[in-house]
Amino acid sequence: MKVKYIAFVIFLCSLKIYSQNNSVAVEKNLFKVNILLPGFIYEHGFDQKNTLYSELSLGFGYHSSYYGGSSWSFFPNINEQFRHYYNLEKRDSKGKRTDHNSGNFVALNAIYNFKSISSNNDFSADTSSFTIAPVWGLQRTYSRNFNLGLNAGVGYNFDKYESEFVPVINFTLGWIIGK
Repeated sequence: MKVKYIAFVIFLCSLKIYSQNNSVAVEKNLFKVNILLPGFIYEHGFDQKNTLYSELSLGFGYHSSYYGGSSWSFFPNINEQFRHYYNLEKRDSKGKRTDHNSGNFVALNAIYNFKSISSNNDFSADTSSFTIAPVWGLQRTYSRNFNLGLNAGVGYNFDKYESEFVPVINFTLGWIIGK
């Protein structure tokens, strides 16, 4: 009888360990509001570690020249990223949060900036642009669904007049909607 009892306890323990190893995964559907650059974000999980991040927001820019003065521009943009979260198991094993895709990631980032909705056309060209970049980033969700995201990399920007290497930095502050 003791042997059966010990075997049963070992079996239950192995089930618990097995389920913990497979429970760390990205969220299937995640909706967020960005308050820093006003916008909406949707992140769709494809499998345990990969997501498609889609953001529609309002960006801004500042231009300055000794001869032409300075101007601010505001433009809508679409930001798409294919993310691979690589440290979810490590965070989970250390007892850190992994819910709501709290983890580090690498991603291929594509950004389309529409024409400016307010700019000084005498100083700067009012044109749309497209940027593609590999980025490294992190995302954390804290109490009350407060969400922080940061990613950065070096990308290549294309517009009507020129193409060039540019720094790519995206910082988001907001809240997760739902759940």
